[in-house]
Amino acid sequence: MFLLKCNKLTLGYNNKDILHSFDYGIHSGEYLCIIGRNGCGKTTFLRGLAGVLRPKSGKIELCDNLRRNQIGYLPQITIAQKDFPASVEEIVLSAFQGKSLLLPFYGKALRKRANECLELTRTENLRKESFRELSGGQKQRVLLARALCAAERLLLLDEPVTGLDPESSQNMYNIIKDLHENKNMTIVMVTHDIEAARNNATRVLNFNEIVQ
Repeated sequence: MFLLKCNKLTLGYNNKDILHSFDYGIHSGEYLCIIGRNGCGKTTFLRGLAGVLRPKSGKIELCDNLRRNQIGYLPQITIAQKDFPASVEEIVLSAFQGKSLLLPFYGKALRKRANECLELTRTENLRKESFRELSGGQKQRVLLARALCAAERLLLLDEPVTGLDPESSQNMYNIIKDLHENKNMTIVMVTHDIEAARNNATRVLNFNEIVQ
């Protein structure tokens, strides 16, 4: 069953179309890896799926009763994010901005969900630590926890292991695989790691064959 379908989808910036009249369907429960050279449109496509970038034409159809607030998105980390002066708990709770009418006073249900996401990403012991003082791998797992607060059914990941050492990268892959296999999460991940895509994905989409 489809979870999301792209119908004649065109995405781009200003007057440049990066993805043109693209038809594609993402199935519920799959682990889709998107590979391809730099600049071929992988991130643009993911931003479209996340609702960050509006289609120029065509549409992205949410299927099987999927709602926008059930989609989590982990973009590529920026320099500003790496040095953000807040605790790990504050970073993760910030995912609920707009859901709590009494910000920054988050209710028990939201705090419980944040704690669950910290546990899923194996960062619960870092709850009170300063985010800016963490290692690269720890920061990425905390940001994954933040994305998971919204990801009830679909998780979008844009190169989640970029800049990480091999051990941290493997930790991330293990967590993502566990989310897919044991938490019934549909995963869509942009990656340059072809070996990891082959080892973990249920399907691989090569953008080099789409955008010439």
